[in-house]
Amino acid sequence: MLITAIWPIFALICLGFALRRSGFPSDAFWPAAERLNYFLLFPALLFSSLAAAPVRDPQVLRLGGAALATILIASAAMALSRRVRPSPAARFGPGLQGVIRFNTYLGVAVLASVAASVGASGASALAAVYLALAVPLVNVLSILALSGSGSGAGGRRGAVLLLRTIFRNPLILACLAGIAVALSGVGLPFGTGSFMKLLAQGSLPLGLLCVGAALQPEALRKDLPALAGVSLLRLLCMPALAVAVAALFGLESTSALVLVVFSAVPSAPTAYVLTRQLGGDGPYMAGIITGQTLLSVLTLPLVLWACGAV
Repeated sequence: MLITAIWPIFALICLGFALRRSGFPSDAFWPAAERLNYFLLFPALLFSSLAAAPVRDPQVLRLGGAALATILIASAAMALSRRVRPSPAARFGPGLQGVIRFNTYLGVAVLASVAASVGASGASALAAVYLALAVPLVNVLSILALSGSGSGAGGRRGAVLLLRTIFRNPLILACLAGIAVALSGVGLPFGTGSFMKLLAQGSLPLGLLCVGAALQPEALRKDLPALAGVSLLRLLCMPALAVAVAALFGLESTSALVLVVFSAVPSAPTAYVLTRQLGGDGPYMAGIITGQTLLSVLTLPLVLWACGAV
């Protein structure tokens, strides 16, 4: 049942890769598709999910605390390891992103499929709550890591980019708007909810195709030990940490599933764009994203099976 729920997701990723390599529909299509999804379709999914979320539920608050704790613990561990083995920001930034960032499209798609197969209700709303807190946090931590100590020209550039990321990121803005609607209790009147849901329906298939199109297998030809180490931390150690944090916070089964899934999916392709913007090691980041995405075909079913999501 688990394989049946997950394989169509990876089939879409493979299809996206094959289409991009074949030149169909064109090379110009994929950047435009990514922008459409990033600025319109996926924000609609987050907004519509959060607008109906029970944001005052104590279980939702515990999930939010567990999400922040998982990411901050992993970041602190990476910072401590950097003291033992110093590395420049250009390398540390991609490494940190490879551990704490997550592919939102893949995470939401996997969660929707698995939740449907195990009858976990409310998973999409809880996923939106997780993203509302985790997306801003991982962006801030990623920019700080890539900016080094935060001093000098690089630090100023990082500070400016940090503010722009927070206030111009459509995912963050959609989450804030959705939470505001949920807290107000007014809902989405006059068919607005149906309109948003129609937009949202196209988000995950297009997003997964774009994930496949962004893969760069040629980036796996060097830094194999480093890539393997970061992938091990992301794909196996992070979900193990999530299980421990879920138990510590007393999360119920669906909330725990949300935390584990987003901790077990590979890093996001947007990490490559951010790395290039701040002068990080782009090929290393591309290798991390590609390697983790390929390995997650094996590790995601393993993690979900170990957590009982069958």
